[in-house]
Amino acid sequence: MPAIYKPLSMAREFVSAYVSHGDLVIDATAGNGHDTLFLARLVGEKGKVLSFDLQQEALEKTRRRLKGENLMHRVDLILDSHEHMSHYVHGLVSAIMFNLGYLPGGDHAIITRPETTVNALKAGLLILRPGGIITIVLYTGHEGGKEEKAALFDFCTNLNQQQFTVFHYCVLNQVNDPPSLLVIEKIH
Repeated sequence: MPAIYKPLSMAREFVSAYVSHGDLVIDATAGNGHDTLFLARLVGEKGKVLSFDLQQEALEKTRRRLKGENLMHRVDLILDSHEHMSHYVHGLVSAIMFNLGYLPGGDHAIITRPETTVNALKAGLLILRPGGIITIVLYTGHEGGKEEKAALFDFCTNLNQQQFTVFHYCVLNQVNDPPSLLVIEKIH
């Protein structure tokens, strides 16, 4: 029986197909560290994860999660906006994961914002290797979430189709603003 994945699970399925041991990848929104841990396992001993967040609290939660799995050596935790990711990358990355909104269990007033997320996406597209992937889990139930989704859709629908393929994965029959997923593949 085939499984129907929720957006976050689907993002991980996509990323798993694009990342190999030894790759350089980015978690653009560390949050509680779940995606960072997933990526650290995926890249193996010779790979590296750059994990960004603006909140020290998020990076500490991520650090504890990684130490608990003895994977901290595969990750650089970076206290900075994801829009500055290209300043920390030397080479090309295979995958970038975004999980937008606010830190679960944290201050709901501290959220990802349309302008910085679009800037981060622009930076990410420049450092993404051909054949690489970006996943963006969109949450629209909080203040600012719908505006961020609209800004990302506006940006993504205008990407050159010769260079990028963009998909939107969503649930059509649920109320209360269910999350959805944007997936961008860099063709060349």
